[in-house]
Amino acid sequence: MSRVKNICCIGAGYVGGPTMAVIAAKCPHIKVTIVDLNEARIAAWNDENLDNLPVYEPGLADVVAQARGRNLFFSTEVDKAIDEAEMIFISVNTPTKTYGLGKGKAADLKYIELCARQIAAVAKTDKIVVEKSTLPVRTAEAVRSILDNTGNGVKFQILSNPEFLAEGTAVEDLLSPDRVLIGGETTEGGKEAMEALAEVYANWIPKERILTTNVWSSELSKLTANAFLAQRVSSINAISELCEKTEADVNEVARAIGMDSRIGPKFLKASVGFGGSCFQKDILNLVYIAKSYGLDEVADYWEQVCIMNDHQKRRFAANIVKTLYNTVSGKKIAFLGWAFKKDTNDTRESAAIYVADDLLFEQANIAVFDPKVEEPQVYSDLNYLNTRSKEENAKGVSVYNDPYAALEGAHAIAVLTEWDEFKEYDWQRIYDNMKKPAFVFDGRNLLNGDKLKEIGFVFQAIGK
Repeated sequence: MSRVKNICCIGAGYVGGPTMAVIAAKCPHIKVTIVDLNEARIAAWNDENLDNLPVYEPGLADVVAQARGRNLFFSTEVDKAIDEAEMIFISVNTPTKTYGLGKGKAADLKYIELCARQIAAVAKTDKIVVEKSTLPVRTAEAVRSILDNTGNGVKFQILSNPEFLAEGTAVEDLLSPDRVLIGGETTEGGKEAMEALAEVYANWIPKERILTTNVWSSELSKLTANAFLAQRVSSINAISELCEKTEADVNEVARAIGMDSRIGPKFLKASVGFGGSCFQKDILNLVYIAKSYGLDEVADYWEQVCIMNDHQKRRFAANIVKTLYNTVSGKKIAFLGWAFKKDTNDTRESAAIYVADDLLFEQANIAVFDPKVEEPQVYSDLNYLNTRSKEENAKGVSVYNDPYAALEGAHAIAVLTEWDEFKEYDWQRIYDNMKKPAFVFDGRNLLNGDKLKEIGFVFQAIGK
């Protein structure tokens, strides 16, 4: 049973409108009322003709049509909606300040504060107030201090529920978000409030995607740990490009600095770039949070870790094209590895996906072998990028169960995952069955380059 029967959202704009429409569509048992002082905007949300909705997002009109008049209402009666609701979302504008302190960077909290004061004046029963505007947790503290000092004996729980919507895909982002983040107090009441909001989302979002965090620190620690690890990878990758232009060898540099006890040897392997489900996502989360506080320098600093990582992947693909006489059109390029690292079949954000995508643009024929990743996953990863049709991906990529078959007749081999078994292959046999000159591009510095050169391969590794 859901504890919440009535939701009110103050603010019928870009966030409030789509968010509440999706909640109403997915929770027919909850009455959702969106209020705004702007009468023209509310009239537009109520317009018979769905083309006239004030916010255009693909799929939004259908969602509104499904719920409007059933359990989704748009109104200018702010006080009435506040009074009836057990849960109130604040989704008002937080524009960049055009005056005073923080002008041009900081968000203007004027409207949030007016909202909080109005809730405080109207409320006669306990309320859960959800801070939904595009700002993370600190705002919730300002709201709390206003609500708690009104003295009419009503208990308020303030939650922070930052949104991660992208324009153009907001409805999709709401229907299947990567995660929903709910921040609240660690008190009994705080936990109950977080559970009540989590229950609303649980109507359509898998439980494991709904994160409740007690203290801001615990959330930030997770982001920071991953950001630091990813930063080490991008740092050594940045140096790898410099090594390739000079006489240096990135492995020797990494070994030398890794012996410094203050630095340590872990996460200093130069490669085609990091993948996995966390690093990029968590850094971008950190960037978003910093940006929302107007910490542009902090945001830019961390974003650079991701920019460097993307550059490393693109550079690897470009180098293959350049080395193969500036064309890979119609050539077979064999990939050893598709997973983002060895000993897993997880391919999320794997470098292989992006390298393959770039080479497909160059009309290469890609042959993939990975000891653990199945064929459907490879196609699904490429199709997910939406850079070309499924048919084109299927035509350009073949997935093999046998490494030797994948490598046969190839112009070049690209090592994209550091599976140990690749080192044990019969490289003489591979060489004999390849087109000549036979190229190997080692994106993980895994293979013994000297041995391969003796056999006759043209061998290139990262950072050498």
